[in-house]
Amino acid sequence: MKRMILMAAAGMLALASCQEHKGYTIAGTSEGIADGEMVYLQNMQDGKLVKLDSAVVTKGAFSFKGDLDSLTVSRYVTYMKERQRMIAMVFIENGNIQLHLAQGENKVSGTTCNDAYQKFMDQYIALNKEMNELYRQMRTDSTLTAEQVKEMEKQLEAKDAQSVQVSLDAVEANINNLVGVQLLAAYADAFDLSKVTELLGKVPAEYANDADIVRLKERVAILSKTAVGQKFVDFSMNTIDGKEAKLSEFIGKNKFTLIDFWASWCGPCRQEMPNVVEAYKQFKSKGFGIVGVSLDNDAEAWKKAVKSLNMTWPQMSDLKGWACEGAKLYGVRSIPSTVLVDQDGVIVARNLRGEALAEKLAELMK
Repeated sequence: MKRMILMAAAGMLALASCQEHKGYTIAGTSEGIADGEMVYLQNMQDGKLVKLDSAVVTKGAFSFKGDLDSLTVSRYVTYMKERQRMIAMVFIENGNIQLHLAQGENKVSGTTCNDAYQKFMDQYIALNKEMNELYRQMRTDSTLTAEQVKEMEKQLEAKDAQSVQVSLDAVEANINNLVGVQLLAAYADAFDLSKVTELLGKVPAEYANDADIVRLKERVAILSKTAVGQKFVDFSMNTIDGKEAKLSEFIGKNKFTLIDFWASWCGPCRQEMPNVVEAYKQFKSKGFGIVGVSLDNDAEAWKKAVKSLNMTWPQMSDLKGWACEGAKLYGVRSIPSTVLVDQDGVIVARNLRGEALAEKLAELMK
């Protein structure tokens, strides 16, 4: 679900500059922090928080002040004591910034970037709460009928799509500053490739060398080579019985071939597999084939899963896990992930899930 991609990105965005002025104040309030306790202003470096400044909490308030000698940056205001952890991202930019630090929802406002980011987060968090409530009901309410569950699944899909749109709107509204630029880098996997390409073209020149944007451009280049309408990219790996084989050997034998990136340890892959098995049974006689590309590290776990999941089609793997060379060629960063290829080697669809796979095959094999 694209939602998973959004949830992962929302927590720890590294946002850089929005303005070129000096002088900032962070006027903070807090919940549940005793007088005399310390809160810290920190930077994220190589995935670790590094303390830059500290402030004492007095009557539930604290403040940070400083001068900017460079473009605006993002920092984290934190309080961590035993099991109590609070962390809020703040844009350090010219002006008076207001921050409410809490274990629930932080609130930041007062300057251009902080206002824009908080507006996005308010919308996203509200949608996330609605989705979590639907999940809770589906998981705990044993009285739900199959029809009710199906209807709730549709509601989740609709809210998932709405979350993607909220993110896209925030990017488009702020693409002239680093809020939009970094939201683009963080949430690009949730957007259509054509839209990501378009937005990259709007990134201001001063942000072109931003590390996240450079990485995104590299990823888009890979995905563009394996987009719908492009020729598939061939690669070699060992089959499940240890013999080296080329992907092209399997594709040439079928009218349509599904390249299915999966792994034995992947829960969503296991949940999706019955749909793939059913599509294979239904369309195999009409020229449909599958090649499984496993992102496993353990050969025995791979073999066991193939058997238990009733995967009766060819399998390939280099047993490198997420470093799988085939997955890299197709820009795969989450699984299950699929690529549907015709007999001429042209990619006709990507990431077909659930009923969409059978529907697409029925359309193609009329």
